[in-house]
Amino acid sequence: MAEKLGLYVHIPFCRSKCDYCDFYSLAGKEGRMDDYQKALLAHMKETAPLTRGWQVDTVYFGGGTPSFYGEKRLREVLKTVDKRFDLAKDAEITVECNPDSVDKKVFQALRRAGVNRISLGVQSAHDCELNCLHRPHTFQQAQRAVAAAREAKIKNISLDLIYGLPGQTMDSWKATVEHALSLIPQHLSCYGLKVEEGTPLARRAAEGEILPDDDQQADLYLWTVGRLERAGYPQYEISNFAKPGYESRHNLRYWLTRPYIGFGPGAHSDFGGRRYSFVRDLDRYIDGVLKGGEIIDSEELIPQRERGGEYLMLRLRTAQGIEEWEYRREFFMNFDPIEQKLEEYERQGWAERHDRRWNLTAKGFLVSNQLIGELLSIQEEATLEKTLPRLKQGRPEEG
Repeated sequence: MAEKLGLYVHIPFCRSKCDYCDFYSLAGKEGRMDDYQKALLAHMKETAPLTRGWQVDTVYFGGGTPSFYGEKRLREVLKTVDKRFDLAKDAEITVECNPDSVDKKVFQALRRAGVNRISLGVQSAHDCELNCLHRPHTFQQAQRAVAAAREAKIKNISLDLIYGLPGQTMDSWKATVEHALSLIPQHLSCYGLKVEEGTPLARRAAEGEILPDDDQQADLYLWTVGRLERAGYPQYEISNFAKPGYESRHNLRYWLTRPYIGFGPGAHSDFGGRRYSFVRDLDRYIDGVLKGGEIIDSEELIPQRERGGEYLMLRLRTAQGIEEWEYRREFFMNFDPIEQKLEEYERQGWAERHDRRWNLTAKGFLVSNQLIGELLSIQEEATLEKTLPRLKQGRPEEG
């Protein structure tokens, strides 16, 4: 049976750049789209032979704004994927869209090309908040986009929302969530706003613009977890909620440390025991692919011990969590010191146990960076303790 593989396709073009965005994306570069398409398709054809024996079961178009790239180019990419890779018949194929760059005709063309999941960047139900972020759409356009996707018979719709926006209150966030629920999506991603260095939002914050603080964001988050649970969208990852059976298979691939290959500037891959990324530069990527230049930005082989750290760091982002014998079997490591710390977290209400499986609670997710950091330190100490006796045994006797 073929092993499963995911493909990520980065589309770095946007109509306009949002103030909070730190992803590699460019506005005003539409003139490079055709050259980028040539490079993207050439890169896929070059890479495909390396994946023999693997079956692609998820394809994800992210960005940037893939819908701004045009459905004709997206269809051409999917045709290449279908021709060059072993694409599973039931593959989950997602395209990120902004409400201002889609309509029923676009969705129909995408569905015919194989797209069966849409991720729509709604962010807020209030136009004043959208304007504050320099989002290029209104909430009414978001409503129309959801209706158009349904009319085009796309049955798996995800909505992205952001809490912690400038001027946002608990009441305005609650209204955003309720409006989103009224659209009856299958999936919701709710992200806390992060002020990324070098973004316009960071400059605005430095100049004194007031944003909800950590305590306010925590209140917004905890209310959201409870409200979405009651609405039939249980949390399955720190920022993600879905009706049962509609969890994002592609995103779960990252959190469950399963292999994927990325294409495009800034895209990351984890395949063949190697993790690598491509340059965050559109022109260098195009020239590198088409003219034989260097496009790798970083790469490393991942030793098993580091995989053990990834297991803790990524699995504990999910409601599925970690399991004692899975950890022992995969990484040949002692789980006891990890479990002792998790028991402390359980007493604090940050973690919970189900048989041999542990996961963080909603309160634990709020401080997950701290908790996971402590567990990684404990893991490192346990690894050193295991290594030192072997070093002593191998040391030649003095005298």
